[in-house]
Amino acid sequence: MIRTGRPERATDLRDAAHLTRPGDLPGPAGEVFLAWRRAVAHPFHAGAPAIALPQLEPTHVDGLLDTGWGPPVTRAARVLEAALADCTDSHPALILADAALALARGQAHLLPLLGTGLTRRDLLARGDALRAACHRAVAAAAIRATRLAGELERRAVRITDVAPTLRSRRTDRAVAMFLACDCVAPAGLAAHMSGRAARRICDRLLDLGAVRELTGRVSFRLYGL
Repeated sequence: MIRTGRPERATDLRDAAHLTRPGDLPGPAGEVFLAWRRAVAHPFHAGAPAIALPQLEPTHVDGLLDTGWGPPVTRAARVLEAALADCTDSHPALILADAALALARGQAHLLPLLGTGLTRRDLLARGDALRAACHRAVAAAAIRATRLAGELERRAVRITDVAPTLRSRRTDRAVAMFLACDCVAPAGLAAHMSGRAARRICDRLLDLGAVRELTGRVSFRLYGL
């Protein structure tokens, strides 16, 4: 959100996505978060960018992706430059650039390497300067992503190990949600158990060091690995 000049940070994006009631609009920041979540949620395929960006016609998405050629990062940079000239917001252009990178590398999932690695200043560059910025961004973001993946793997092992110690018949479903989602509100477990049981499981997992409380609040709390 810094790239777009908006004040929202990671905590605001989580709140917008996870504490908005069904039918309510998540706001501009929430829409950006949800677009990226759609982009990375499932195994990557050629039609995934259009699913992530429903405001763009699928043929238009395909046309932008076809503007790239050359090695993977160069191809992604060219798609990014074309998309920045075409889109009013930067996040659709970044999603398309990371999609081009995923397509060129045959990745199983889209990774937000350019989306997290490029700065607001980088997005003002064009031509060779933009391609150089993309190479730097991918290199730095890949290191961060590798470290994060290792950390999440350790936390996933921890929650799987402690799950049998919880005395609840629905623990498996709760653990599956924590493994699949960036964060979980106790209310999100309501389909599987009572609100009181959901809060108790979240607090117990927190005590066991299997999850973290992400908001620092005493109410409307969110938990995640």
